[in-house]
Amino acid sequence: MSTSPRTTEPTNESTDNAMSETTTPRAAGGTEHPVAKTVGSRPGTHYPGKQGLRIASLPAPLYLVLAVLVLTAAITGNLPDTMVVGFATTILLGGLFIWIGNLFPVVRDFGLPTILCTFVPATLVFLGWMPENIVSVVKNFVDGQGFLDFFVVSIIAGSILGMPRALLLKAGPRFAVPVIGCLIATFVLIGLLGTVTGFGFVQGILFIAAPIMAGGLGVGALPMSKMYASATGGDSAAFMGDLMSAVVMANVVCILIAGIYNGLGKRKKQLFIGFNGHGQLLRISGRSDELTLPPKRDTSSFIALGKGLLIAGSLFVFGNLVAAFIPGLHPYAWTIIAAAAVKIFKLLPQDVEDSTADWGDMIGAVLVPALLVGVSITYIDMTQVFTSLSNPLFILLTICTVVIATLSSGVLGWLVKFNFVEASITPGLVMADTGGSGDVSVLSAANRMHLMPFAALTNRLGGALVLFVTSLIVPFLN
Repeated sequence: MSTSPRTTEPTNESTDNAMSETTTPRAAGGTEHPVAKTVGSRPGTHYPGKQGLRIASLPAPLYLVLAVLVLTAAITGNLPDTMVVGFATTILLGGLFIWIGNLFPVVRDFGLPTILCTFVPATLVFLGWMPENIVSVVKNFVDGQGFLDFFVVSIIAGSILGMPRALLLKAGPRFAVPVIGCLIATFVLIGLLGTVTGFGFVQGILFIAAPIMAGGLGVGALPMSKMYASATGGDSAAFMGDLMSAVVMANVVCILIAGIYNGLGKRKKQLFIGFNGHGQLLRISGRSDELTLPPKRDTSSFIALGKGLLIAGSLFVFGNLVAAFIPGLHPYAWTIIAAAAVKIFKLLPQDVEDSTADWGDMIGAVLVPALLVGVSITYIDMTQVFTSLSNPLFILLTICTVVIATLSSGVLGWLVKFNFVEASITPGLVMADTGGSGDVSVLSAANRMHLMPFAALTNRLGGALVLFVTSLIVPFLN
């Protein structure tokens, strides 16, 4: 598990609200024993890298025993339709596809593990090769029992409350120029291209630009499908295939463009002043500290994670409550607004903010494969996916989205003293990839892994902004 370098839980209940730098466990009870990561140097179970004989972070023999157990129960119709079984089933399936994808050294860096998690389960359902008991349990887990809300809200709350307030206020204006600018440019131009080609202005934005530009699946295709279903009175599954197809295809395009930038850097040629910073984001000295996220730490505590879950859930309750009285925005959007207000106005104690960020980090590190598998089984109709991928216009608009985001981000970043190539990569390409593992793939292809803190800043600010703007456009969908 990888969590942010914030304060750890205090070891004395009388100082629960105090900040502490120690992770020493309590002598008795163990409720504050530090929780350390268990996946080596990989910051999340879905990140590309060698896994050896460990599947879903478990030794392969143990994994096989558990998988056979669940499969036997499903085949005999005895798989309980409960939340805990939903977790077990999706984690086992997600872990398997991530492991298979990581067996292939080159293509794993182009998102193969994520692609397998996203489309193989839906394909198995389409072919009738998935036990019906598993399908029913997973569908109820994701939709009926609210696993999708659980994941999205945790990521939203953790991302926003985990952003240093000073960084948000100080670096925001400078970094906001390429972030907001490339978002506006991409939405408007893809909308116009959609109009010219007959795809539709609003449809081009909501089905191509928005899910791609969200900077990750957790605040992109997944919550957007629910927004669209709520606005049209339809089913989330009717939208998920197109949205996920656009996101995954865009991620591959992002990696290819990143590789091109890396190749240009090796030629050591400057097409113009400030074109290539060779890894340096800013063209001015003495200001890099304004765009620096603190380094990650490796431990949290059980109590911290519990508090984070409570705050994330409470923010979502607030979002739903406001949406009931002011129905113009989706509850996710109100949740984002609430989290931002809490952060900016310092409405929570620091240790509670830290706990919420730790909780979001944990969910993002552990449950992404489970979520992708769950969404694949529940929402993705492979017939729609095949239709989308066979549509040249859909492919063209997807590629154009990435190119427009990249170039507009580079130009606007250059205008505020960033180097063009680096600003094209982050926020440009980082906003258009799948977030998390997508960021790793893009920065690795560009040979600029040290820009990861800026990628995290982009995902947190940009992702929340895209989801909010999308909620404003959704009412025009018909």
